[in-house]
Amino acid sequence: MPHQLLVIGGDAAGMSAASQARRLKGPDELAITVVERGDTTSYAACGIPYWVAGLVEERAALIARRAEVFRDRQQIDVHLHHEATAIDTDARTVTVRDLDAGTLRTFGYDDLLIATGAQQVPPPVDGLDTPGVSAVQTLPDGQRILDALATRAPRRAVVVGGGYIGLEMAEALQLRGLDVTLLDLAEQPMTTLEPELGRRIADAMRTMGIDLRLGTPLTGVVPGDDGWVRAVTTPDGEIPADLVVLGTGVRPRTALAAEAGVPVGPSGGIVTDDRQATPVTGVWAAGDCAETTHRVSGARVSFALGTVANKQGRIAGLNLGGAEGRFPGVLGTAVTKVHELEIARTGLSLREAEAAGLRATVSHIDAGTRAHYYPDSAEMTVLLVVEEPTGRLLGGQIVGGPGAGKRIDVLAAALWNGMHVEDLIQMDLAYAPPFSPVWDPVLTAARRAAG
Repeated sequence: MPHQLLVIGGDAAGMSAASQARRLKGPDELAITVVERGDTTSYAACGIPYWVAGLVEERAALIARRAEVFRDRQQIDVHLHHEATAIDTDARTVTVRDLDAGTLRTFGYDDLLIATGAQQVPPPVDGLDTPGVSAVQTLPDGQRILDALATRAPRRAVVVGGGYIGLEMAEALQLRGLDVTLLDLAEQPMTTLEPELGRRIADAMRTMGIDLRLGTPLTGVVPGDDGWVRAVTTPDGEIPADLVVLGTGVRPRTALAAEAGVPVGPSGGIVTDDRQATPVTGVWAAGDCAETTHRVSGARVSFALGTVANKQGRIAGLNLGGAEGRFPGVLGTAVTKVHELEIARTGLSLREAEAAGLRATVSHIDAGTRAHYYPDSAEMTVLLVVEEPTGRLLGGQIVGGPGAGKRIDVLAAALWNGMHVEDLIQMDLAYAPPFSPVWDPVLTAARRAAG
């Protein structure tokens, strides 16, 4: 009888692991079963705002590989609309509910991979189930918003949350012609950035016509006479809304694991080693539900990023397939945009560095994305967090026009390799006037930080 691998969760981490394990062992050696409570596998949740905006025309374009492809080409037995409800780590079984039939079934396993992803952290208010209020986490969420745009012809939208999803959805709804108000409890959008960059983002968003309400919590949802959302409430009064989108962040989805006695760490994610194994024999975890190590601070962290989930899934699959893989940790590198403004970060902020017990300082420069004489050069700011007195790079942030954001990858590469700002100054980066000044802004920022 083949070894039994059971995977809970059929998105990035789960299917990456299943596919990698299948490449190493055929179905005669390893039987792979996946249970997924949704209606598809391997979809790009990060693409939902661009689908809503109309930049991606079809829902199908966001699906990397359908369940039938895994079944037919890789002999991975995928069960959609099946939700795991309990894990017995002693008996090595998982109880699963068929959401269509309403029946329960027990699956046995030799190895179990938990890839349950993340769940939204909703605002602590009533009325979030009002029609016209939607999260932006799954393909059905995106479809719900598109249906509302098509059938209700909304004119005013309120986006709750000023992080990555909030900014992307503000842009998407503006592109659809709606008047957009964005609420955020914090005093700046993108709270993972330093305040000076947060202020620049806020100023730019207001220039774009977004009604930005900072330091303003959502306190309620007001339905109209037909039951559809009519407004939201804040301490400053009502804001009319025909559509409300929640972009209030996520946390690891770990209740199933915790109830089974699988340890959950200080980050809120499932405890794993660098092989993606948990402390419970035969149980593994990967993706948004798992915690890992920050390569700069050494802290245990959880990042809900598709890049991390796919890589952790691959490492889990290597080990489950009999090979050897080690996940080396994360930097938290991320990039987004709102209209023409690109926003990126990697490594530690000053606050995070200080929390890690590191003595650090911040420096930043303003520059152009191209040579000053070349057309269409855009303004950008590069901010570096540097350890004192060593000059070791701890983190970097970039805000600017087209061509700014992906420069964060240079800083991520430098961080990954433990470089100091003096090393960064000497990096041999490409130069031509259409792409950068002769001193690329990343190098200029390093020169400023080096003193």
